[in-house]
Amino acid sequence: MTTELLDVDGDPIPESSVLGPQQIRSLKESNARINIFEGAIRSGKTIVSLLRFLMAVLFARGGVIVVVARTRDSAFRNVFEPLMDTALFGPLAKLTHYTAGAPTARVMGRTVHVLGANDKKSEKVLRGLTVALAYVDEITVIPEDFFTQLLGRMSPPNAKMFGTTNPDSPAHWLKAKFLDRIGVDLKNWRTWHFTLDDNPGLSEEYKNQIKSEFTGLWYKRFILGEWVAAEGAIYDMWDPEVHTIPWDDLPPMRELLCCAIDYGTTNPTVAGILGISTEIDRWGKPHPRLFMVDEWTYDSKVSQQKLTDAELSRQMRAWLDGGGHIPHDTFPPMRPRYTILDPSAASFRVQLGQDGIMSTQADNEVLYGIRTVASLLGSGKLLIARPTVKNPDRGCPRFIQEAPGYAWDPEQTLKGKDQPIKAADHSLDQGRYGIVTTENLWRQHIKLAT
Repeated sequence: MTTELLDVDGDPIPESSVLGPQQIRSLKESNARINIFEGAIRSGKTIVSLLRFLMAVLFARGGVIVVVARTRDSAFRNVFEPLMDTALFGPLAKLTHYTAGAPTARVMGRTVHVLGANDKKSEKVLRGLTVALAYVDEITVIPEDFFTQLLGRMSPPNAKMFGTTNPDSPAHWLKAKFLDRIGVDLKNWRTWHFTLDDNPGLSEEYKNQIKSEFTGLWYKRFILGEWVAAEGAIYDMWDPEVHTIPWDDLPPMRELLCCAIDYGTTNPTVAGILGISTEIDRWGKPHPRLFMVDEWTYDSKVSQQKLTDAELSRQMRAWLDGGGHIPHDTFPPMRPRYTILDPSAASFRVQLGQDGIMSTQADNEVLYGIRTVASLLGSGKLLIARPTVKNPDRGCPRFIQEAPGYAWDPEQTLKGKDQPIKAADHSLDQGRYGIVTTENLWRQHIKLAT
């Protein structure tokens, strides 16, 4: 199979001007049944894996072609947007057609089924399929049951999978059950490790910028591409001087994306409002960021009074009606587009509905949410409003208080699991709910390195 690339006139492009040595090596060698491209963010692994996938589409026989991602929205961002980008794939980009959220795409004239795999029940969508070719985006955020079911569905003789991932815990099922066995008893699997230096398109200035945005665990995983265990502070890059902004100094907002709620009965109930700004950089280009602009808390232990759902709803709605729409000097009054609720709060969801507030169930994929928040904080694209002398009751003081103490559970780490200690995390949870559940909205304006 040739790996020659052609320009728009059909003339060969020298490989060295397009791909780095590790990309070229993986492109030529990825003929195994399972081919996994893993390593640092922005290391070039996704682009070369997509190129290899395009080549394989032409030869897939005996079953369907599938693209798997955590959600169809993430499949659009991470797979189909790059494939349809002429700057990346030239004339080949015109051979990929996909509408965000759709169940199928057209690639090289072939029908491709697009599957979201964001919970354990999602493996049921694979039942009955015979898969000739699969592309899996970010394998470590896919449920193990789904991945195992997919392997079982790849029954045609020449079936192939191409997948990407950033590193995770060394005890993650992908590494412990599969990657560590490659070359031992998994003979028809191949893997390639990528670092930032494997991407020839990155300048030293840009690489240094990315390196400066992460610390600790996130630096080891995202920058060095190491499979290391979680320990210590979860948001170890947290710096109140960097990650907070006085409420009075909030920039103009494009919109308030949501009011997200972490519901508690004996624990506090915390609601927070997430906004996206209309900021412009020094070159006059849009430079939006996310802002946690305000929060409301009811703590029955502090108040020494437990409220019913109806009473809790009434107090929260009073906050929204009286101040939650954020009257501010730099942007007009506005209400959050969505109300997003803790998925376990079934009774409160019913009460809100009776009170005229339709709520969306929060995406509660904890580790994915933590990764996303960490990437936003590390890249300076998430700021938290803090109270001021002029406005002491505005901003998100609880979020600011909880962030530095949010830590990995050492007992779970010993078991090979990344799991936070469940204490003093109520505002952090609502913030995570809002950020991940509205990701398809803000990702249109804010890009994160993956």
